[in-house]
Amino acid sequence: MGGKTESNFNHPDVFRDAFMLKGLLAREGYDWWWHSLTARNANTGEEKAFYIEFFTINPALGGDEPVFGQIDMERSSGLKPSYLMVNVGTWGEDAAQLHRFFGWNHVNVKEEVPFLISAEECFCSENRTLGKVDVTEEDVEMHPEWLSDAGSMMWDLTIDKQVAFNVGYGAGKALREMDLFQMFWHVQGMKTAYSGTIYWNGEKYLVEPENCYGYADKNWGSDFTSPWVWLSSNNLTSMISGKKLENSAFDIGGGRPKVGPKELPRKLLSAFWYEGTPYEFNFSKFWTLTKTKFKCKETRTKVVWRVQQETPVAKVQVEVVCEKKDMLKIRYESPDGKFRHKNLWNGGNGTGKIKLYKKRISIKNKWEWELVDMIEAKNVGCEYGEFVD
Repeated sequence: MGGKTESNFNHPDVFRDAFMLKGLLAREGYDWWWHSLTARNANTGEEKAFYIEFFTINPALGGDEPVFGQIDMERSSGLKPSYLMVNVGTWGEDAAQLHRFFGWNHVNVKEEVPFLISAEECFCSENRTLGKVDVTEEDVEMHPEWLSDAGSMMWDLTIDKQVAFNVGYGAGKALREMDLFQMFWHVQGMKTAYSGTIYWNGEKYLVEPENCYGYADKNWGSDFTSPWVWLSSNNLTSMISGKKLENSAFDIGGGRPKVGPKELPRKLLSAFWYEGTPYEFNFSKFWTLTKTKFKCKETRTKVVWRVQQETPVAKVQVEVVCEKKDMLKIRYESPDGKFRHKNLWNGGNGTGKIKLYKKRISIKNKWEWELVDMIEAKNVGCEYGEFVD
């Protein structure tokens, strides 16, 4: 019983990973491909987590130059943001995010599957990404509308997406064509093996498949959710056996979904791939009768996530902590030009504990929860924020 009675979410889908900004979303929509991973300093062996994101917004409104929503003159003229933003960065005590922008006339997007997007030396596809972002202190001072820090990063990585989280009906073709949800999600690689090289501010880092703990997903829609919750890791160890769980990963995401004009109560989607067995807690699959409770809180020094989800056959309890000194507040403009998520904490160094249960019949012929495993999670990707007026 347990997870095996749930549907298997591990179905990659290149159509969900394709470029989505067509129709109404071409004029008021965003679409991005996100990659996060851990690398090691080529000289010292120091472990460091990085992310790479190709973020697109309002392509039908674009031209030779990027258009920004945080410039008063453009905003008063009714202009909305339009660009490709290559957003890269790192976490840790030197956490930083670097933004490079391209006007749409200089962007190439393959609208057929599998996707491909490129601009100058920046490139991203299903199996490779490379590029360069270089932002000076003078750039930051002269261009506050970039919402960027200063620094430089170059990378060349191959991508092997090994375990997917296909959320099913909630991002299916019919709902995508109707643009029914305000924010869609697809995880082509909640366990992804990267290999290659990253240069961060001139320091060389090596990325190896066996210890990169990689992740790859995408979001698209007309605006962002609030609250915004995300947790994921595939660096998992059984606290019962001490065994490293080499074929396991988990992913949790959501907040307050909006379907057309209707805002739903706080909900999360989650998937746990436990040594080849799927456990899914997915409100959009209403027939699974998923129940969810979650709480996220900030203290002075850290962010804490607590999630409990349950179906009639499986249950999970998750607690994750990430130190604020190791995080950054990631910055996005909405398609309408507003900058609402001014307090969106984002990290790649979270730690956590997971208890996974399945329903079974006891020797007394009664239903009871059986502990499948108690799991330690490291290198947890994590996010939490709510709109700030």
